[in-house]
Amino acid sequence: MNYEILPITEVHIKSFNAAVSSVASEKKYLALLKAPSIESTREFVLGNLKKNSPHYVAIHDDKVIGWCDITSLNRDAFSHVGKLGMGVLAEYRGQGIGTHLIKTVLKKAKSNGLTRVELTVRENNTNAMKLYKKVGFEEEGFHRNAVRVDGQYENHISMAILLEDS
Repeated sequence: MNYEILPITEVHIKSFNAAVSSVASEKKYLALLKAPSIESTREFVLGNLKKNSPHYVAIHDDKVIGWCDITSLNRDAFSHVGKLGMGVLAEYRGQGIGTHLIKTVLKKAKSNGLTRVELTVRENNTNAMKLYKKVGFEEEGFHRNAVRVDGQYENHISMAILLEDS
């Protein structure tokens, strides 16, 4: 399958919102359980563009099929740290798109001066954990009952990568 990894632009906002909505509706992977408003998506994307934050999308047939972004923690003492978020539409998983996205975003993060990137992942999301480990993330912590969806609790795993060592 042909796809491109591109820096997100304003043109992608509507399709990015639809992709986030699709993954969120699965209630398995994201902190969001439903689509953010188009206005909040626009604000998020424009903020990332203004800050030159690493934010890339995978495009197939003019449609966002995946994304990966690293956002700032917005504290002086953490200016070297970013938080990774990503997702790939269900029908496109397992094809290397996530690996391509995350490697692209980490390269941009390093060029932006970040030296640490963190994430949390649900304990049962073993495919994502394998991806993160494959690109160099290491487990750093365990958060009991950190997520609650439809009355069911799940644990979170904290992971991070040090870019200066990669």
